[in-house]
Amino acid sequence: MNIWLGTIPAFLLATIGAVVLMRRKRRSGLTLLVVINAAIMAGALALVAAALTAGPATAATVTAATATAATTTGSGGSALIAAAIAVAGSSLGASFAVAYTGSAALAAMSERPEIFGRAMVVVGLAEGIAIYGLIIAIILIGQA
Repeated sequence: MNIWLGTIPAFLLATIGAVVLMRRKRRSGLTLLVVINAAIMAGALALVAAALTAGPATAATVTAATATAATTTGSGGSALIAAAIAVAGSSLGASFAVAYTGSAALAAMSERPEIFGRAMVVVGLAEGIAIYGLIIAIILIGQA
């Protein structure tokens, strides 16, 4: 199980607690939430400062296998990030395209029901944008 899925109940409880606090005590609740957010931000900044000022990690022994593995994985990470960007961008573009073409298709079909087939073709073409991004991602992952 992913560790981030385990934090969902904590975030849900924090949100519910903040809503209840704001409904019961407006002014003091807002002050308390600002103080809590400032403390979390200070902790995050301290963590970032510690990560940025830390020295490089060194291994005690470096074998030939780990040295070659370290040198060959440099461009693979960039290809994976590029694949993620391709999928995310194409999915967002497809979602906007389907939203606009789908609403226009439904409006047109409410006036003329016989154009159902042509309207669904346009919506299907909009969904194809996401498939193109997925194909590009597969190509990029294959080259990684």
